[in-house]
Amino acid sequence: MNNKLIDAILAINPDAQCTYTDEDVDSVQWYNDTAPISKEDILAKMTELQAEYDNNQYQRDRAAEYPSIADQLDDIYHNGIDGWKTTIKETKDKYPKS
Repeated sequence: MNNKLIDAILAINPDAQCTYTDEDVDSVQWYNDTAPISKEDILAKMTELQAEYDNNQYQRDRAAEYPSIADQLDDIYHNGIDGWKTTIKETKDKYPKS
C-alpha cells in the first residue's frame, strides 16, 4: 500500500496533530485539541486513497516513459507539432487511462 496512515489523517483533517507507531491506526495519539478521527474513518480514507493511487498508475507509467522536455522541444523543432504528437501518442497508447 502506497498511502500511509498520515496521508489518510491529513486528508480528513489537514490541521491534525498526532503521533503513531509503525503505521498502526490503533496507536494514534491526538494532540493540541485535535478532534480524534475514528479508526473506521481513517481506514476508509486509506482504502479510498489507495484506490485513487492505483487508478492513476497510467500517469506514473507515462511520466517515466515520456521523453525529457528538452527532447520533446527538439522533436517539435525538427518534426513539428504533428511529429511530436505521434511520439507522445505512442506512450499514451502504451499506458491508456483505465
